[in-house]
Amino acid sequence: MAKETKERILSAALVMFSEKGYAGTNLRELAASLGMGKSSMYRHFESKEEIWNALLDELIAYYEARFGSAGRLPPVPDSLEGLIALTKRMVDFTVHDEKVIMTRKLLSIEQFRDDRARGLATKHFLTGLTDMFAPIFSGMMDRGLLRRDDPAMLAFAYTAPISALVRQCDREPEKTEEAMQQVEAFSRHFVKTYGKTGA
Repeated sequence: MAKETKERILSAALVMFSEKGYAGTNLRELAASLGMGKSSMYRHFESKEEIWNALLDELIAYYEARFGSAGRLPPVPDSLEGLIALTKRMVDFTVHDEKVIMTRKLLSIEQFRDDRARGLATKHFLTGLTDMFAPIFSGMMDRGLLRRDDPAMLAFAYTAPISALVRQCDREPEKTEEAMQQVEAFSRHFVKTYGKTGA
């Protein structure tokens, strides 16, 4: 029961933090949105800061379990079409999973206030993707699917435009379908440019 209540508090906190930011989130309002008193919430979390850190811990675990990370890589694609399919699956998850969308909003707001949020924003919006795709591209080069190049630079060149399109979906959700088409078109251009003929 206590675990369920903690999860409910963290889910409501994610919504509130992603809409109002840390400073704009009031614990009395958070408790009221859950039908509990502020004192009841303090039985589970001692402070707003503790809720914040527990939420970030949960979001990191959620994202890594479903999306991956440098430590939890997806399998190296065995074809160029496999890379396109992997990219589409990853982007589809990223732009449609409500928890991940709210996480990006929260990090966008809080990266200028909180050091931990700043580090996570850099990881989620830039370095994490490069760190994931560098070994994937290295593996594809070893399989003869991509021409030899610096895997880290190739990963940066591949993921930066895709990340920009994901951020556009956050700002303009009505353009999500169009952005998904651009991701596929870019991915196909990439494999045409860097893929080995006949791979």
